[in-house]
Amino acid sequence: MTRFQIATSAVASPAANEGDFAGLIDIGGRSLYLECHGTGSPTVVLVTGYRSSARYWSDDLLQPAAPRTMVLPAVAGFTRVCAYDRPGTYASIGEDVLPSRSDPIAQPRTAPEVVAELHALLQAAGVPGPYVLAAHSLGGHFARLYASTYPDEVVGLVLVDAYSERLESLLPPERYEALKRLNQEGGTDTVVPIPGYGDVETLGWGADNAVMREAAAATPLAPMPLAVLAHGRPFALPEEAQGFSSDALEAVLRLANEDLATLVPNARFFVAHDSGHDIHQDQPELVIEAVRQVVSGVRNPAAWYALTSCCAE
Repeated sequence: MTRFQIATSAVASPAANEGDFAGLIDIGGRSLYLECHGTGSPTVVLVTGYRSSARYWSDDLLQPAAPRTMVLPAVAGFTRVCAYDRPGTYASIGEDVLPSRSDPIAQPRTAPEVVAELHALLQAAGVPGPYVLAAHSLGGHFARLYASTYPDEVVGLVLVDAYSERLESLLPPERYEALKRLNQEGGTDTVVPIPGYGDVETLGWGADNAVMREAAAATPLAPMPLAVLAHGRPFALPEEAQGFSSDALEAVLRLANEDLATLVPNARFFVAHDSGHDIHQDQPELVIEAVRQVVSGVRNPAAWYALTSCCAE
């Protein structure tokens, strides 16, 4: 039986600019959960994937009885780092489903709304820039859109098996539609309630591809340290999947990740051979090292070109 646990907290004052902080930040009528630790610049902002809460960065969800060092606490050892819960996200630990600690809102929503919300949160909380955005899956889409929308704030990116709008052009139309249909049949576009909380996070699969293309064309990503990590273990396709094979899908997903590594000169591309899609849970040490490299590159740009690949195992 699945058990839902609800976290409650008083609204915190904007004090996320120093020391250990975990609480709710008011962004104008509703509150978002934010957690920050460590010292130093740039500030790393961790952006989760679709429907995933910040616990994916802070907690070992795979082996909670013997937890490993996860991304958020490890990054706090060498710079300031913050993570937040988007409304409607959650984390699963065994049979327990832990809903977002942020106020629920009506779903569905769009990527520009998510980006504006993150910007409002960082401003309201006084989180000091500049920022390195480390983002997983659909969070990579949000991070890139944030960098195009607020280019003066972002100085580095770590894209962890990130979603790319390029899938739409890399796949033949019929296969792209089959992939879209497969995701929709899995419930990605369906607004359902999290018991005791509110609507689960919902964005139309691929609905913001054009928005990302237009933003990238209008404001291309500035030269900056960029690390791209790709999964090594293939996705398990359901038996009813139609229109493509697992091998064909994996080849296109790899191409899409490799394409992200061409967004700026001297980007670094790593394959996490022992990881599925959730690299930050399967092999957190690889993500930690990628973030460390990007932060070092921001602090000493000349050294970025001398960094060696160490994130593929």
